[in-house]
Order: sequence, then C-alpha cells, then structure tokens
Amino acid sequence: MKNTKAAERKKLKDRIPKIVRQESWRYKRIGESWRKPTGVTNKMRRRQRGWPKSVSVGYKTAENLRHLHPSGVREKVVHRTADLEKVDPKNFAVRIGHTVGEKKRVAILDRARELQIRVLNPGISRREETAQEKPREAEPREPEKEPEQSEVTQESSEPEEKES
Repeated sequence: MKNTKAAERKKLKDRIPKIVRQESWRYKRIGESWRKPTGVTNKMRRRQRGWPKSVSVGYKTAENLRHLHPSGVREKVVHRTADLEKVDPKNFAVRIGHTVGEKKRVAILDRARELQIRVLNPGISRREETAQEKPREAEPREPEKEPEQSEVTQESSEPEEKES
C-alpha cells in the first residue's frame, strides 16, 4: 500500500511543470522561489506562449497523496514517549522534535523500537553510543619528559670565534 501511494504521487508530480519565478533564469539576484507575476503587460501573467507556466489550482495534488514522506507514509512530530502511543506504525512514521534533548531522545527511540515505529531522524542509533559520548572522569596523566639539559647545552656550547 505504501509503495503504491509513493509511486502514484511521483507519477502526478512528473506531470506538473517546474514552476519558477519570472526572470529568475535571467538574473542572478532573483531566486527561483515562486512570486506571482504582476503588471499590465506581463507576458507570464497573461499566459503567453513561450513563457513558463504559472501556479494553477489544476496542479493540486490529490488530498490522500498530499504531505507524504517519500517512503509513502505520513509524518508525525513527537516530543515525548506518550506521543508514540497515538501513532499507527502502518500509516505513520515519527519525526522527533528539534527541541528534544539527548536523554529524552534515547527514551523515545527505545519506546519506538518496542512499538516497531519508524523514526525518521534518530540522531543517535544506539544507547551504547550515548554512553561513550559522555565525558569520562579525569584520569591523572603522566607528565611529559622534558629534554635533558645536556643535549641543549651541547648544541649551544660550541666555541665562538672572537674577532680581533
């Protein structure tokens, strides 16, 4: 079921032309993000032949195919482990909120693994990795050995010639 939705959505998306902002191909300073063309003599606004297509309601995606992850499931944002109980693993994948810390993220990952819910942004793959990342207690280090004085003095004790 998931793959059919994703394939169907891709098929629809391929039919829609690439919508770009007017003159974005001509000037570096104008980005491609869509802005509605205005102006009395504007060729793009008047849908003249040879100019790019404009945004139109006819390009709208079917409601059951909108907001899908490329894998064919819907996304749900969670901030705590209790939010996972409401998620159906067959139809939804989970994205952990960006404000969730490491400790709670690990708890959410563990619970999601138990419920067999897919996490889209795990951040931490295993509990062992988090244990390794924690700072260790300060261990006393051995002092580095300094070069012996005799080596330094031998180099500098070369006889200097006096000029007379």
